[in-house]
Amino acid sequence: MTTGTSSQSLWQRVTAPLSSGPTAYAFLTFYVVVCSVLLLTNPRTELSTDIVFVLFMLSMLVAYRSRVSAWFKVALGAIALGIVLPYFGTLNPFYIDVATQAGIFTALALGLNVVVGFAGLLDLGYVAFFAVGAYAWAIFSTPQITEINPAWSPVDPIMFYPFLVIGLILGLITGVLLGLPVLRLRGDYLAIVTLGFGEVIRVVANNLDRPINVTNGSQGIRDIERPPLILVDLVRNLGVQADDNRLYQLFFYYLVLIILLLTVIVVARLKNSRIGRAWEAIREDEVAAIAQGIPRVRMKLLAFAIGASFAGVMGVVFASKQLFINPPTFDLLRSINILVMVILGGMGSIPGAMLGAIIVTMLDLQILPRIAAVIREAQAAGLPIPRQFDPTQYQRLFFGLLLVVMMIFRPEGLWPDERRREEQHEVEIGEEELASDKAVAPTGADTGR
Repeated sequence: MTTGTSSQSLWQRVTAPLSSGPTAYAFLTFYVVVCSVLLLTNPRTELSTDIVFVLFMLSMLVAYRSRVSAWFKVALGAIALGIVLPYFGTLNPFYIDVATQAGIFTALALGLNVVVGFAGLLDLGYVAFFAVGAYAWAIFSTPQITEINPAWSPVDPIMFYPFLVIGLILGLITGVLLGLPVLRLRGDYLAIVTLGFGEVIRVVANNLDRPINVTNGSQGIRDIERPPLILVDLVRNLGVQADDNRLYQLFFYYLVLIILLLTVIVVARLKNSRIGRAWEAIREDEVAAIAQGIPRVRMKLLAFAIGASFAGVMGVVFASKQLFINPPTFDLLRSINILVMVILGGMGSIPGAMLGAIIVTMLDLQILPRIAAVIREAQAAGLPIPRQFDPTQYQRLFFGLLLVVMMIFRPEGLWPDERRREEQHEVEIGEEELASDKAVAPTGADTGR
């Protein structure tokens, strides 16, 4: 048995008792309770709280993969994400905003995982679908609509809710429009075309301010409308004393949580359906899939359309939450970030995509800025650290190195799909056995003697 296989089996022996049986119930309860107590007793914005916050967020993924009853998972998630985290957000609004951003990008990672992980179609322009949904709501909810036609006026804020469906439909249509011309492309050629599509959307948004000002060009669109708060009087009657900004933070958090939950359910059902198996067949061997009667064209279009629809919905939410968008918000690096989330967690793995999204978002919004603050304090204390060194300025370098390390040491991802993990280890074992056979095989000179 190889060293890699031995370490894997050792890890499984250690974690197996914690993932099933009565021990799993006790472990998950203890895990969530400890993290909750540590968060609520120390709501200050500091590095130790950041670490506990990340562990708290990851507890839901641990529960997701544990072999415990569904009702226990639902109850644990409802308490942790529905009560503890929002209450912690009232003590420190920064963390509820980070959780909302993590939820948005988790949904995006799940959508891209459908395209890249399930169907094996490398999409480097995924952020374009995100931009379509965001600009749709930004244009129609602000006076920007009057720049297109003075007779038109912004839609009522309550239309935000129908626009969630409109954003989904726009993303779906855009995904089909992208999928049609790339049906016969594979690998690098497909990546180049999708990369170009993403850049086309960004450039169009940057230059579509003349002759008719549709997107306001590089200046972006400001004062994007928020939806009216629902049940605000009831919330305040329950004793929640908060201004509108704080209530909107909680509103967007719960909205993103609901959309994310629906996304996970849909993606999980798709993966275990005939459609998911067809995508897997196309990913593994397109020629063999066609020979088996799988409709390649329809399946590829469906993958692009479904993945894009998730991005369209989240684009509407993102624009309303941020209140401002401009073309650089949807640049290539944003697409690469989402792709890093999928690769880091494990392509084709639902909890893997969620884990990757949480890690990358936390690194981007929390961990790296906090490390930078610690370094600045050390510099102020007189430690010989160059003034130019700022971890937040090397974010892309850090993510690039992270990808390189992952490809070398764990190409299947941090939380891979079970089948992919087995295939990867079978390949590694086969290569090691082949290398050992070559090492012990007699040479021609030896056999001659």
